[in-house]
Amino acid sequence: MEITGKKIEELEQSRVKLTLTVPAQEVRSEYDAMLREYAKEVRVDGFRKGHVPVSVLERKFGPALKAEAMSRIIEKAVEDGLKDVERQPLTYEPPAVEGEPAFDLGSDFTFSITYDSFPSFELPSLEGLSIEVPAVSVTDEDVARELEEIRQRNAIIMEKDGPAETGDIVTADFVELAEDGTEIAGTARKDFSFELGRQLNIYKFDDEIAGMKAGDEKTFTKAFPADYEFSEYAGKTVTIKVKVTKVKRRDLPALDDELAQDVSEKYKTLDDLKAAVRDNLNHALEHRLRHLKEEQLIDALLSRTRVAIPRSMLAAELAMRWESLKRQMGVDSDERLEMIARISGKSRASLYEEWAPLAEKALASRILIDKLVEAGGYVATDEEVDAEIAHEAEHSTMSPAEIKAEYEKHGSLEYLKDDIKTRKFFDSLLASAEVRMGQPVAYVDFMKENE
Repeated sequence: MEITGKKIEELEQSRVKLTLTVPAQEVRSEYDAMLREYAKEVRVDGFRKGHVPVSVLERKFGPALKAEAMSRIIEKAVEDGLKDVERQPLTYEPPAVEGEPAFDLGSDFTFSITYDSFPSFELPSLEGLSIEVPAVSVTDEDVARELEEIRQRNAIIMEKDGPAETGDIVTADFVELAEDGTEIAGTARKDFSFELGRQLNIYKFDDEIAGMKAGDEKTFTKAFPADYEFSEYAGKTVTIKVKVTKVKRRDLPALDDELAQDVSEKYKTLDDLKAAVRDNLNHALEHRLRHLKEEQLIDALLSRTRVAIPRSMLAAELAMRWESLKRQMGVDSDERLEMIARISGKSRASLYEEWAPLAEKALASRILIDKLVEAGGYVATDEEVDAEIAHEAEHSTMSPAEIKAEYEKHGSLEYLKDDIKTRKFFDSLLASAEVRMGQPVAYVDFMKENE
């Protein structure tokens, strides 16, 4: 279609306004062609099909025909007008016609569409970057704490006749009671197991359970503070009837060579296990520190440019996060997840509002890094891909060939290559950036803060 005028304007949030002008003769030509098409197909009383005069069609369907002609012209003009435009529309939503354009068969037709486009921005300088990470290292106390966790995981659970104590595993039935002593429907729970003293239950009734033996029953009332973490009980007083059905204790193994051998045949002595624990903790620390450094570098780069995330792109990202939450919680419908959210005093809209800043930053980070990796010409060679897969195979029961076959089967080999290219980019960035050592932080605190 002939277009005699084209104007592109940049709007906020990477939105684009495209104004097009179609000449009057093109408007009339499209309109007349449409009339001839309808004249062959439309049925009108008193006329044979294909012999309806154009004048009759215009008199009978005039406004509708003009509206249809305008719609067709807009569709064709937009398709042709976008062919050589650098700022193409995103696929999240179609371009929208602005307002109600004036359409006259004897005049040029000018209209505007708006649409979201991929963010356009200047690449920031990579020079003079400076970041700071805390001074953190693995200590003997960290190793000892991990060894204690290993003891706990290898404990033998045994039935206990005596009263429940902190650290015991308690299994109980419970139900909430109304003021008249009747059970409240929907609150009963059977065979609920938890470790006493860790407050891993919705009522946090560990203190009330302590001292009870298998077979004991107890009814008690609990008042919950206004800021209680489970909002459905905040500020309320609840009466609960509990029956303890089982009490078990942990029989912890000694911290010796035998424990090391039980953990893995790779270890012959306790010292072997200690060395492996220290190596694993150091590896986890290095991984977490690397992640923190990359985050700080991204923040520094984002401060040097502006990546305006389109509204429709953000909406799609939030919808993906909602679907991810459904999968994590094992929920199969929006209605069910919305009901769960309401119990916590939330709604889908409020969750989206909470997620939006982080989602927007994540999108901006991803787009910025992809552009910088592309601009830097980073590549992932076949040898590097094979080395990465071989490393992955060291921690898997699959062979490198089997792992590569899985990547190829699911079409995800390119994602692996992207990871390698991105790692190369950050390696280069860290080699030139200033990395300052901050205040000392305990290993356990650092790992928890950055989970």
